[in-house]
Amino acid sequence: MADNTSGPREGRLRLMIITAVVTAVVAVGLTALLVNIFERKQEARNPFFRVVDLTDDTGDPAVWGKNFPQQYDSYLKTVDQVRTRYGGSEALPHSPTNADPRSLLAQSRLEEDPRLKIMWAGYAFATDFREERGHAYMLEDQKFTERQVVTKQPGTCLNCHASMYLVYKELGDGDLTRGFEKINQMPYVEAVKYAEHPVACIDCHEPTSMQLRVTRPAFMEGMRALKASQGISDYDVNRDASRQEMRAFVCGQCHVEYYFKGDEKRLTFPWHKGLNIDNMWEYYSEVQHADWTHAETGTRALKAQHPEFEMWNQGIHARSGVACADCHMPYTRVGGAKVSDHHVRSPLLNINKACQTCHRWEEEELRQRAEIIQTRTFTLRGEAMDALVALIGDIKAARERGATDEQLAKARDFQRRGQFYLDFVEAENSMGFHAPQEATRILADSINYTRQGQVALRDALAGAPPLQRASTASPAPAAPRAGGE
Repeated sequence: MADNTSGPREGRLRLMIITAVVTAVVAVGLTALLVNIFERKQEARNPFFRVVDLTDDTGDPAVWGKNFPQQYDSYLKTVDQVRTRYGGSEALPHSPTNADPRSLLAQSRLEEDPRLKIMWAGYAFATDFREERGHAYMLEDQKFTERQVVTKQPGTCLNCHASMYLVYKELGDGDLTRGFEKINQMPYVEAVKYAEHPVACIDCHEPTSMQLRVTRPAFMEGMRALKASQGISDYDVNRDASRQEMRAFVCGQCHVEYYFKGDEKRLTFPWHKGLNIDNMWEYYSEVQHADWTHAETGTRALKAQHPEFEMWNQGIHARSGVACADCHMPYTRVGGAKVSDHHVRSPLLNINKACQTCHRWEEEELRQRAEIIQTRTFTLRGEAMDALVALIGDIKAARERGATDEQLAKARDFQRRGQFYLDFVEAENSMGFHAPQEATRILADSINYTRQGQVALRDALAGAPPLQRASTASPAPAAPRAGGE
């Protein structure tokens, strides 16, 4: 008689075998996944191999690069010269000389817009002013600018053009502020001998923990003054700032408005009343600071310097907690690690990483939005420049015809303010993008002040006897004073 139970037994056996095999495969796969996750977590926890020991005296970024090759490789890419529509520089050939050994230069902004020479007449910037280049060039472009030929700049300029942490430490016997004060008072040609590198890892990172830190005393003092104006006493940026704030503060050490205070040329950020341009204007008026006397009008004028940090603070990105590094040094994936891109550049050259993390539109759409803002700012900037040049021409003509200082006083005051407001946007390297409405407001105010200057000049001369031409020649330009950046 046949055994009718053998079939079901074999079926159950096959099912058990298949189940065991599937279970084993799933277990192996799950184990592999867990191991992979663990390995990636370990990579994230230990993002570099300690090839060399870094100390607080390791200044050469190439040495840091042995532990952080991805960051160092991207840092080296700041030699790139790629233009966006309203920023960056083209690599123009230059015949090296003993005075200037550079083989490539950025294009001259003075040639692009000769009105800048009128705005800065008598100042070193009317001699040489070029498009911005990457961090790799920040030291050599300062060292070999023609501004060094026409004026004697102070060592203060190095704060934003070289790796200065170790220099300040060395000259101050470990005291950064003391070393900072010594450098400020040196002639630039002497101070620059201490500078070996453009901005380097040690200027922004503590070498054992890699934590961000501020190393420039001027920024420490500026933030302390700003916080004091807000009722916060004894503010210490390295102690009190959050990590996200530090991702903007390390950039704000250099990308700011400033002036050289007193005979000691102390680098000072004018934040004692706040960070917007009206606050700074009030401060400058109170301390009666002037960077130079305008050669054609006799006006005690102000020169704005790359105030990206202040303008960013007035914009939507700052209000939303977005730091400089989020857009200019966005994170990228290298294996299981998240690495900050040290190829510091315009976000418009890296829209995928810099913009699309938050903004879910096509690259071309985002580029067009940014360029619309910049085009409108550039157009209004041109109108403000025309208004300023017209006022300068009117004051110059009245001066040549014998107008007195008393008659010119109000018009000069309006030139001083209108020129500073225009220069604030001109010197800020986002062409309005960091804070579009604020940039528009500033340029509109600039036009208003310069046109008021023309009205004031007309009214001052209306009741006076006809002016007699004092000379057929323009007044001798004042000796250029030290330019900034």
